[in-house]
Formats: sequence, structure tokens, C-alpha cells
Amino acid sequence: MTQEPVIISDKAAEKIIEKTELNSDAVGLRLTVKTTGCSGNSYQMEHVLEEDLSKDDRFEKEGAVLYIPKMHSWMLFGTQIDYEDGDMSSGFTFTNPNEAGRCGCGESFTVDRPDK
Repeated sequence: MTQEPVIISDKAAEKIIEKTELNSDAVGLRLTVKTTGCSGNSYQMEHVLEEDLSKDDRFEKEGAVLYIPKMHSWMLFGTQIDYEDGDMSSGFTFTNPNEAGRCGCGESFTVDRPDK
């Protein structure tokens, strides 16, 4: 069985569409990995105003368009993206098989490079 590069849940697809529509110039959302936090990395979503497939990989589900920078694809391969609505907070959730650890508060993560 081949692993999907990125798995987007139905709820996440709905929210990607909603968030994309907040900016009338956006063509989708980009999932990036930013250096921050006590474990080193965090997930961030941002609007994509112009598609550039030389820099990003493009994933689509039911009209939702998600881009991932090619430079981060090794960190995100196999990641399941969902969206949770909670009483205290709501947002995208990421189940990443490449995570080697998370900080205690769950805001940042670390991955081991595949060449190690």
C-alpha cells in the first residue's frame, strides 16, 4: 500500500475553502513549517495569491486547494490534516508520522532528517 503525500479530511477541506474565500485574491492555502517554539517547528497556514508549482506541490480535495513548499515536503509526507471545533479553541490539526517529538504545550514539534 502506498502512503498518500498528504491526507485532507472532509472537515479540513471545508475549512480550507472557507479560509481561502476570506481573501478574494487567494487561489488556496499554503501549509508551511516555521522555525519557532521550544521543539523547533510549527505549522502555519497562509493564503496563496499566485500559484508557482516550481516552488510548491499542489493538493486538491473537493475544491479545496492546499500548497506545500517543496522544501518542506520531506517533513510533511504522510501528514493527516483535520479541523477541530472546540469549546475553547478551533483550528487545523496535524497528525504527522515524521514528528520525532512535540513540546509539552503541543505548539511546536521536531522531525529527524531522513538522512540521519
